[in-house]
Formats: sequence, C-alpha cells, structure tokens
Amino acid sequence: MIDTELALVRRPFVFMRHGETPANAGHLICGSTDVPLSPRGEEQARSAAWLGGYNWSCVATSQLQRARSTAQLALPERTLISVEDLQERHWGALEMAPLTEQTPYEETPPDGEPWIVFKYRVVHALNQLLNAYDLPLIVAHSGVYRVIRELQTGTPQGPRIENAEPVLIEPQADGWDMTLLKEIWFEQR
Repeated sequence: MIDTELALVRRPFVFMRHGETPANAGHLICGSTDVPLSPRGEEQARSAAWLGGYNWSCVATSQLQRARSTAQLALPERTLISVEDLQERHWGALEMAPLTEQTPYEETPPDGEPWIVFKYRVVHALNQLLNAYDLPLIVAHSGVYRVIRELQTGTPQGPRIENAEPVLIEPQADGWDMTLLKEIWFEQR
C-alpha cells in the first residue's frame, strides 16, 4: 500500500533540472524516453560549472542521459551517483507527444505511471539521499521538481523549472524556502 501522506526529510538540498533536449525545444512530452541534450542544453550545462565552487556531499542524477550529461558537463571532476527512482515520470501513450496533449499531473496518462506512484518513488529516492548526505546536488527532471513543489505548496501546478537552473531548497519553520542558487552565489561574491 502506498502512503499518500508523504513528506521530505527536512534537510537542505539543491535541485537542478537537466539542460535542454531536442524534445524540450520541440515542446514535446519527453517523459522516460531517454533523449540526449541538444547543443543548447550542453551549453546550459557547461554554464553551470560555477557549481564546482560548492563542496557537495554528493551529486546524484537520474539514470537518463540528459540528467547525467548535464551533471557531467557542469561538474566534470565529480563522481556521480545514479539513482533510478529519480527518472522522469513515464507518460505512456503520451511519450514524445506535443505538450498540448499532456493530461493534468494528478491524472494517469493512458498506459502511463500514476501520479501517486511517481510521487512515492521520487520522495523515497530523495529521502534516501537526504538521510545519507548533508547537502546533495540532485540533477533530474521537471516532473521530479513538480513532486517537490507539491510537497511544499500542495500542488504540482505552476511554471516549469528552467533548464540547468539550480534551486536551493531549505526547510523553514513554516514550510520550505526555494531560492535560485545563482542569486545566493553571486550575492556572496
């Protein structure tokens, strides 16, 4: 039985969505289809090389090549931990369909992964990382970020997270604070 009252371990972490892919540029539902980064996505990942200035307790990625490549290009000197359960949601019959055909997140797409199952596996993976590491950098997918958003705000709805734009996620007394890491990094310089 799946626990519908999921919560994140209350520790800080940084989340970064992978760089752009040809499917992103084409406004397609990428889902669990394993697509590479586009040249623009590779450049976005390299532009995040300033992340190497942080002492990450670990750098964890989805097993899909777009997330792994983003982390490798941004942090070429770091060892990566590959976490299967951080993979994007399987959108079933909607994989690689136009974004205009996407069902609401809480609905199960035809032949796809139910939202609660996806949310459960993502939270489980995040909590394992948060229990094991002080300040992990997690490179994954827009859907993973929507799970994090729902746990913090009560809804997965909202703007899509930008490609290769790391966000610091910190527990606060009354919830969670989400701040673009670049804002903090460059304020400290």
